[in-house]
Amino acid sequence: MTVVITSKDELIVPRSVRRRAGIKTGDRVEFKVSGGVINIVPKLPSADDEYTPAQRKVINARLKLSLEDVKKGRTSGPFDTAAEMAAALNREIRKMSPRKPKPRSR
Repeated sequence: MTVVITSKDELIVPRSVRRRAGIKTGDRVEFKVSGGVINIVPKLPSADDEYTPAQRKVINARLKLSLEDVKKGRTSGPFDTAAEMAAALNREIRKMSPRKPKPRSR
């Protein structure tokens, strides 16, 4: 397919070409130029594109705390089964739960 380049400095990729390439409205693309050949490559979203700066700040703060826990040996596992993991979590919950005093027998 052939298109004419206009003076607006924009290149229009025909709908049929975008459809064949799997490029949809809102997708990001990257232009790569080599020896007079232009390749248009769909750009996959990165983790940085996925979150707002405020969300990224919270995520990074939590990751920092997690890393400190790992460095201080405050970790659990590894577990061979989901049942082992659930049992370990239940033990931790019981440790954290306030205990009710047992009624005294007369």
